[in-house]
Amino acid sequence: MKKLIFAMFALLLSAGAFAQETECISKELDGSLTLRVWGTGRNRTDALEQAKKQAVYDVLFKGVARGNTDYNMRPIMTEVNARQRYQDYFDIFFMDRGEFLKYVSMEDKRAGSTRVKRNFRDVTVGTTVRVLVPQLRARLKVDGVL
Repeated sequence: MKKLIFAMFALLLSAGAFAQETECISKELDGSLTLRVWGTGRNRTDALEQAKKQAVYDVLFKGVARGNTDYNMRPIMTEVNARQRYQDYFDIFFMDRGEFLKYVSMEDKRAGSTRVKRNFRDVTVGTTVRVLVPQLRARLKVDGVL
């Protein structure tokens, strides 16, 4: 019985951690990606802001490999250690209410599509966002980062 309880607990923990990776829902005809993304913050507003940052960060530096496998995407920044090399640029880009918001759209958000998990210290929010990949890529080229 103890082994069964332990196995169920381990399964729940792994499922919870696994579900917080960014996943692709669809790719639009304009090249933008609709993503399911998670963010954690002090309150719901802060967690939504972090989720938007995470979506842009993943598109830029990690790529998106989960979700709809037809639309898996490599990262825009393919240069090794690009985040560290252009740290000053990206620190400003990802500031609260910063430039990254110009490349995130909440158009695909539907009623009930946001999930909220609360614990005693913070709030985790899962939401649907669209990242405007072509515009983001063009901006990085103009700024000399890409």
